[in-house]
Amino acid sequence: MADVEIYTKEFCGFCARAKKLLRAKNVGFKEIPIDMEPRRRPEMIERAGGKTTVPQIFIGGEHVGGCDELVALDRAGKLDALLEA
Repeated sequence: MADVEIYTKEFCGFCARAKKLLRAKNVGFKEIPIDMEPRRRPEMIERAGGKTTVPQIFIGGEHVGGCDELVALDRAGKLDALLEA
């Protein structure tokens, strides 16, 4: 199973939706709450190629985007293969 990291904020509906999808697939993930750890925000922006919104999701060290991109991967049948890599 690939390592999954997700940068989040506490009251973010998109973050909650992404985490719900990952949990539904029984995928463990490392959550990095940038509102509780603001020093991690520049790290997120750099890793995400300048993106500043949350969530920012990384699977196997590769940036996959935010919630919309994660859902799109799942709908296209590509998320499971990414998670298994």
